[in-house]
Amino acid sequence: MSKSAIIIGASSGIGLELAKLLSERGYLLGIAARRVDLLETHASGDPRVKLVRQMDLTEPKSAGVLEEMIGSLESVDLVVISSGTGHLNPDLAWKPEAETIETNVTGFARLAVTAMRAFEKQGHGHLVGISSVAALRGAAEAPAYGASKAFMSRYLQGLHFRAKRSGLPIRVTDVRPGFVDTAMMKADKPFWVATPAKAAAQIVEAIESGRRIVYVSRRWALIDWLLRYLPE
Repeated sequence: MSKSAIIIGASSGIGLELAKLLSERGYLLGIAARRVDLLETHASGDPRVKLVRQMDLTEPKSAGVLEEMIGSLESVDLVVISSGTGHLNPDLAWKPEAETIETNVTGFARLAVTAMRAFEKQGHGHLVGISSVAALRGAAEAPAYGASKAFMSRYLQGLHFRAKRSGLPIRVTDVRPGFVDTAMMKADKPFWVATPAKAAAQIVEAIESGRRIVYVSRRWALIDWLLRYLPE
């Protein structure tokens, strides 16, 4: 029997590459994003894509969209939340801070809860959230971004502990990318830049091995270790 996965944020970048790789591995797919035209373009060339839905994380109805997708697929083995946003905000304007928090905190948590409740009801599942190495330390020019990614990592940790306590075969994976060559990369001098395809390949490997935390690319684990001991 084929496994099934829902990828939120599959219109481009890491999410799109994940859709391609999971399809190659035999998954039946449901894909969602704000830009539904891009989703439909991909779906037209991939017969394993069974559902295409428009979804905006900032809208409360996004939870209902995910519930409907899970119900349509009857049983879902994997939910990946790849959508997110972030802004360089040196002037500390409120609008970009609010948008980041609304998407990466409220929107993410809304969908993570929806996925976990579905997994608990069906008795199994795997939740993957794309946070960031930016979660490790605050950033002067993007305060909300780092803070929102830290929230995501801690929220995923809490859901992992909840899954362990339940005794059910439910897994939770926190993916922490460094610089990936997508529209989200806004650094002036990025280094160790991964392609979306490379990032997706490492994420799929982590999914298949059931890892709790994965750095993309792997060398970013060194940055994690350094930041724990370097002074502010």
